[in-house]
Amino acid sequence: MTPTAAAGSPVKAPRITRRRAETRARLLDAAFRVFAEKGFGAVRIDDVCGAAGYTRGAFYSQFDSLEELFFVLYDQRATLINEQVRAALDAVADPTDLESFVDRLSATLLLDRDWLLVKTDFLTHAARRPETAARLITHRAQLRSALEAKLAESKFSLPAELGSIGEAARAVIAAYDGVTVQLLLDNDQPAARAWLARLIRQLGVAGRT
Repeated sequence: MTPTAAAGSPVKAPRITRRRAETRARLLDAAFRVFAEKGFGAVRIDDVCGAAGYTRGAFYSQFDSLEELFFVLYDQRATLINEQVRAALDAVADPTDLESFVDRLSATLLLDRDWLLVKTDFLTHAARRPETAARLITHRAQLRSALEAKLAESKFSLPAELGSIGEAARAVIAAYDGVTVQLLLDNDQPAARAWLARLIRQLGVAGRT
């Protein structure tokens, strides 16, 4: 007979071995490269497996679908952006100096063109699939909530015209989205960073108290 856990005993999560973690990381790295090169809609599981040097069995041991894999990539980037916002806050000597925060944030925030290509391709893919779109909206909301939390922890004095902290977070994300579209077209990252800072200031997030 197969032994079972005693009643009320916590069920342990499966142990993630080093080999399994390496397989997952290689699949994610390969998928990112292939998505950026071909576009999400043109990629098949076999393309990812071939680029990673694994079989389809290895893929399905980690992910249910290419969409599932994309959301793992999205969460990784969202975590990175969250960390960059935190680092920008920590780098400002005066916790009330919103202008310095904007300068620091616009200089360091993730503006990787390959990731923007992948994300934009997936956005058009999700827009035609309501269930996927709903899931993407949820993930974007989680990123926005993280930004709201960081702004709430700060001592910045936001202008009344901007509204609540939640509305401020939406404004920053809208500025970021707008700059990324331009970056996709002209591939000029320094200009994108300069425009990001300028847009945030024009929204009234900085320079006014």
